[in-house]
Amino acid sequence: MIEIEVKVRADHSKAFPILKKIGALKLGVEDQSDIYFAAPHRDFAKTDEALRIRSLDGQAVLTYKGPKLDVISKTREEFETPVDETATIQILHSLGFSEAGVVRKKREVFRTGEITVCLDAVEGLGEFLEVEIVAENESELETSRAKLFELLKEFGAGEKDSIRTSYLEMVLEKK
Repeated sequence: MIEIEVKVRADHSKAFPILKKIGALKLGVEDQSDIYFAAPHRDFAKTDEALRIRSLDGQAVLTYKGPKLDVISKTREEFETPVDETATIQILHSLGFSEAGVVRKKREVFRTGEITVCLDAVEGLGEFLEVEIVAENESELETSRAKLFELLKEFGAGEKDSIRTSYLEMVLEKK
């Protein structure tokens, strides 16, 4: 699966009326806690990869994100699987992985057509808007990315506003 995603800074109080105007369906609110890991055999910051465990409503998911596939968005290959958080952390530590950082956020999730819209309030960083489409392969990348930027126009944002820096990188920069 390829996650085609664009993130911008956004004032949520201004975004809510736009979501209502375009008829976006609210899917829910999530309190997410993400633990990111550093590998003992390569530097994920240099290879542009990520490995994390996301805790959400008593459930945990292990996610690997491959390198970004373009220079405009945060499009990348992604693999996820449900895990037992405690056991997975112990396994990763036993294999030499270490915790690189933690990102906590409140995410409000909406859907409009094939696009998922997330309003993220990230602890220590502020408010963001993420839009994404999940594609089966890279042939859908350009048309999907164009759809995302078309939707972002509704929020007064464009390609120049796209933030490719991950929340983890932002958190680590603040330290």
